[in-house]
Amino acid sequence: MIFPEKLQLIRKNKGMTQEELAEALKVSRQAVAKWESGQGYPDIANLISLSSMFNVTVDYLVKDGECQTAPVAVSVEPSRIDAIMDFRLEANRNTYAEFSNEVEAARPSAHDYKYEKGNFTYIDTYVGGEIFAGEEAVFESGVAVYAMNYCGRVLDAPFSGDFLKEALRAATRELPYRGPEHYSDGEYTYTAKVSGDVSWFQGYEEICYHDKKVYECFFHGGLVK
Repeated sequence: MIFPEKLQLIRKNKGMTQEELAEALKVSRQAVAKWESGQGYPDIANLISLSSMFNVTVDYLVKDGECQTAPVAVSVEPSRIDAIMDFRLEANRNTYAEFSNEVEAARPSAHDYKYEKGNFTYIDTYVGGEIFAGEEAVFESGVAVYAMNYCGRVLDAPFSGDFLKEALRAATRELPYRGPEHYSDGEYTYTAKVSGDVSWFQGYEEICYHDKKVYECFFHGGLVK
């Protein structure tokens, strides 16, 4: 992940707008917009301020993500990874996103979904509603092989849960973690950004109604060993 992507991710994780970040740093909103689009770069003083504000190191901000993702790679045959992720996509389209296969919850006030095929089992469990958190996992012959945690919130009306499910069903093999990179229907637009690969990844998704953001969700996960 490069600096513009990191800055946008951590800013949104803090629930700050570009205007709020600009005001805190005493720079213009246009400057922040240029940093996040890769058209400009903060000076060392602003990098230090960003480091302190978001509780990350300057090293993290200025170095790309390759040095962070490579050491945690999991050695798994590509064909087996394909099988795991193909099942994950199939399970996604047959549980929450499809209004089906909800099972008795293992925890109070939770929602659980379960899907099985062959040696694979998929379980998704979450708590909350307008503000929520959860985890999904894939098991092979009873052993966990993949997991992802997520947390999100509805920001404003008119949010559409049906549109979110529609977008999640549109996930493809190229980006199999939540929904596709871009999906739209009528006034709604879904976008997702992901860094890393299936062995270790983190991402952010949002839904906009016209130009107003009405929903966001952060997620991270990878292969389990």
